[in-house]
Amino acid sequence: MPNIDSCQLTTKDYTVLEVMQERRPGGDTFSAILQRKISNAVVMFREDIPATVVTLSTRVAYRANDGPAETRIVAHDEMRGLVGMLLPITNPRGLALLGLAEGQSMSIPSADGGLETMTVHEVVYQPEAARRERLKLTGNAASGSWRQGEPVLRVVHRPDELQDKAENKVMAAFDTGFDDPGPSAA
Repeated sequence: MPNIDSCQLTTKDYTVLEVMQERRPGGDTFSAILQRKISNAVVMFREDIPATVVTLSTRVAYRANDGPAETRIVAHDEMRGLVGMLLPITNPRGLALLGLAEGQSMSIPSADGGLETMTVHEVVYQPEAARRERLKLTGNAASGSWRQGEPVLRVVHRPDELQDKAENKVMAAFDTGFDDPGPSAA
Protein backbone atom coordinates (compact mmCIF):
# COMPACT_ATOMS: atom_id res chain seq x y z
CA MET A 1 0.00 0.00 0.00
CA PRO A 2 1.33 3.42 -0.87
CA ASN A 3 2.32 5.83 1.84
CA ILE A 4 0.34 8.89 0.91
CA ASP A 5 0.74 11.98 3.09
CA SER A 6 -2.45 13.66 1.90
CA CYS A 7 -5.44 13.43 4.19
CA GLN A 8 -9.03 14.64 4.29
CA LEU A 9 -10.16 16.59 7.35
CA THR A 10 -13.45 18.12 8.36
CA THR A 11 -13.34 21.84 9.09
CA LYS A 12 -13.73 21.01 12.79
CA ASP A 13 -10.89 18.47 12.81
CA TYR A 14 -8.62 20.85 10.92
CA THR A 15 -9.36 23.62 13.42
CA VAL A 16 -8.56 21.28 16.33
CA LEU A 17 -5.18 20.48 14.75
CA GLU A 18 -4.44 24.17 14.16
CA VAL A 19 -5.13 24.93 17.84
CA MET A 20 -2.91 22.02 18.89
CA GLN A 21 -0.13 23.40 16.68
CA GLU A 22 -0.48 26.91 18.15
CA ARG A 23 -0.21 25.52 21.70
CA ARG A 24 2.83 23.30 21.10
CA PRO A 25 6.40 24.41 20.94
CA GLY A 26 7.96 23.18 17.70
CA GLY A 27 10.97 21.00 17.25
CA ASP A 28 9.80 17.61 18.52
CA THR A 29 8.65 14.58 16.52
CA PHE A 30 4.97 15.07 17.37
CA SER A 31 5.05 18.69 16.14
CA ALA A 32 6.60 17.49 12.87
CA ILE A 33 3.77 14.97 12.35
CA LEU A 34 1.21 17.64 13.20
CA GLN A 35 2.75 20.10 10.73
CA ARG A 36 2.84 17.45 8.00
CA LYS A 37 -0.82 16.57 8.64
CA ILE A 38 -1.94 20.23 8.48
CA SER A 39 0.18 21.03 5.42
CA ASN A 40 -1.17 18.12 3.38
CA ALA A 41 -4.82 18.32 4.42
CA VAL A 42 -7.76 18.67 2.09
CA VAL A 43 -10.38 20.39 4.24
CA MET A 44 -14.05 19.52 3.71
CA PHE A 45 -17.42 20.24 5.26
CA ARG A 46 -18.66 17.39 7.45
CA GLU A 47 -21.48 16.77 4.98
CA ASP A 48 -18.94 16.10 2.21
CA ILE A 49 -16.37 13.92 3.99
CA PRO A 50 -16.41 10.36 2.59
CA ALA A 51 -17.68 7.67 5.00
CA THR A 52 -14.38 5.79 4.59
CA VAL A 53 -12.26 8.58 6.14
CA VAL A 54 -11.17 8.67 9.80
CA THR A 55 -12.53 11.74 11.62
CA LEU A 56 -12.67 12.57 15.33
CA SER A 57 -14.87 10.06 17.19
CA THR A 58 -14.51 7.49 14.40
CA ARG A 59 -14.18 3.82 15.35
CA VAL A 60 -11.38 2.53 13.14
CA ALA A 61 -9.72 -0.84 12.52
CA TYR A 62 -6.03 -0.22 11.84
CA ARG A 63 -2.65 -1.93 11.85
CA ALA A 64 0.73 -0.64 12.99
CA ASN A 65 3.39 -2.15 10.70
CA ASP A 66 2.73 -5.89 10.54
CA GLY A 67 1.26 -6.05 14.04
CA PRO A 68 -2.19 -7.36 14.88
CA ALA A 69 -5.21 -5.37 13.76
CA GLU A 70 -6.66 -3.17 16.49
CA THR A 71 -9.92 -1.26 16.75
CA ARG A 72 -10.06 2.06 18.60
CA ILE A 73 -12.01 5.30 18.66
CA VAL A 74 -9.91 8.23 17.44
CA ALA A 75 -10.58 10.90 20.04
CA HIS A 76 -9.56 14.45 20.85
CA ASP A 77 -8.25 13.55 24.30
CA GLU A 78 -8.08 10.79 26.87
CA MET A 79 -11.35 10.17 28.68
CA ARG A 80 -11.89 8.51 32.01
CA GLY A 81 -13.66 5.17 31.95
CA LEU A 82 -12.75 4.35 28.36
CA VAL A 83 -9.27 2.93 28.96
CA GLY A 84 -8.10 0.87 26.01
CA MET A 85 -10.94 1.99 23.75
CA LEU A 86 -9.60 5.37 22.68
CA LEU A 87 -6.66 6.45 20.61
CA PRO A 88 -6.26 10.20 21.21
CA ILE A 89 -4.85 12.51 18.57
CA THR A 90 -2.41 13.68 21.24
CA ASN A 91 -0.74 10.32 20.57
CA PRO A 92 1.32 10.09 17.33
CA ARG A 93 -0.63 6.99 16.24
CA GLY A 94 -4.00 8.69 16.67
CA LEU A 95 -2.76 11.80 14.89
CA ALA A 96 -1.41 9.71 12.01
CA LEU A 97 -4.77 7.95 11.49
CA LEU A 98 -6.85 11.14 11.52
CA GLY A 99 -7.86 12.07 7.98
CA LEU A 100 -6.72 8.82 6.36
CA ALA A 101 -9.10 6.77 4.20
CA GLU A 102 -9.52 3.01 4.19
CA GLY A 103 -6.40 1.42 2.69
CA GLN A 104 -4.31 4.56 3.19
CA SER A 105 -1.10 4.59 5.29
CA MET A 106 1.16 7.10 6.98
CA SER A 107 4.65 6.45 8.33
CA ILE A 108 5.67 8.11 11.56
CA PRO A 109 8.83 7.93 13.67
CA SER A 110 8.63 5.22 16.32
CA ALA A 111 9.99 5.27 19.86
CA ASP A 112 12.95 3.09 18.88
CA GLY A 113 14.12 5.53 16.21
CA GLY A 114 12.72 3.60 13.24
CA LEU A 115 9.56 4.16 11.26
CA GLU A 116 6.11 2.84 12.06
CA THR A 117 3.51 2.60 9.29
CA MET A 118 -0.09 3.13 10.35
CA THR A 119 -2.64 1.64 7.92
CA VAL A 120 -6.42 2.11 8.04
CA HIS A 121 -8.17 -1.18 7.31
CA GLU A 122 -11.78 -0.20 7.93
CA VAL A 123 -13.82 2.72 9.20
CA VAL A 124 -16.28 0.84 11.41
CA TYR A 125 -18.26 3.92 12.49
CA GLN A 126 -17.93 7.55 11.43
CA PRO A 127 -20.15 10.16 13.14
CA GLU A 128 -20.53 12.28 10.01
CA ALA A 129 -21.77 9.30 7.96
CA ALA A 130 -24.12 8.29 10.79
CA ARG A 131 -25.49 11.84 10.88
CA ARG A 132 -26.14 11.80 7.14
CA GLU A 133 -27.95 8.48 7.51
CA ARG A 134 -30.14 9.85 10.34
CA LEU A 135 -30.98 12.90 8.22
CA LYS A 136 -32.09 10.63 5.38
CA LEU A 137 -34.27 8.60 7.73
CA THR A 138 -35.93 11.62 9.34
CA GLY A 139 -36.46 13.39 6.03
CA ASN A 140 -34.64 16.52 7.17
CA ALA A 141 -31.71 16.12 4.81
CA ALA A 142 -32.96 18.71 2.35
CA SER A 143 -33.79 21.35 4.92
CA GLY A 144 -30.71 20.75 7.05
CA SER A 145 -32.83 21.80 10.03
CA TRP A 146 -31.72 18.95 12.29
CA ARG A 147 -28.51 19.37 14.26
CA GLN A 148 -26.53 16.57 15.86
CA GLY A 149 -27.34 16.17 19.53
CA GLU A 150 -30.71 17.87 19.27
CA PRO A 151 -33.94 15.89 19.54
CA VAL A 152 -36.03 15.51 16.43
CA LEU A 153 -39.34 17.28 17.12
CA ARG A 154 -42.67 15.93 15.93
CA VAL A 155 -45.96 17.82 15.97
CA VAL A 156 -48.51 16.01 18.11
CA HIS A 157 -52.17 16.92 17.81
CA ARG A 158 -54.51 16.60 20.79
CA PRO A 159 -58.19 17.39 20.86
CA ASP A 160 -58.87 20.48 22.96
CA GLU A 161 -60.54 18.48 25.77
CA LEU A 162 -57.43 16.30 26.25
CA GLN A 163 -55.19 19.37 26.19
CA ASP A 164 -57.30 21.02 28.94
CA LYS A 165 -57.18 17.86 31.12
CA ALA A 166 -53.38 17.64 30.77
CA GLU A 167 -53.00 21.30 31.76
CA ASN A 168 -55.28 20.82 34.76
CA LYS A 169 -53.21 17.84 35.95
CA VAL A 170 -50.04 19.94 35.77
CA MET A 171 -51.67 22.76 37.72
CA ALA A 172 -53.04 20.32 40.35
CA ALA A 173 -49.59 18.82 40.85
CA PHE A 174 -48.23 22.23 41.85
CA ASP A 175 -51.25 23.42 43.87
CA THR A 176 -50.42 22.79 47.55
CA GLY A 177 -52.93 25.23 48.96
CA PHE A 178 -50.11 27.32 50.42
CA ASP A 179 -50.08 30.83 49.04
CA ASP A 180 -46.62 32.14 49.96
CA PRO A 181 -45.50 34.92 47.61
CA GLY A 182 -41.83 34.24 48.46
CA PRO A 183 -39.25 36.68 49.75
CA SER A 184 -40.27 40.29 49.86
CA ALA A 185 -38.68 42.65 47.41
CA ALA A 186 -39.05 45.52 49.87
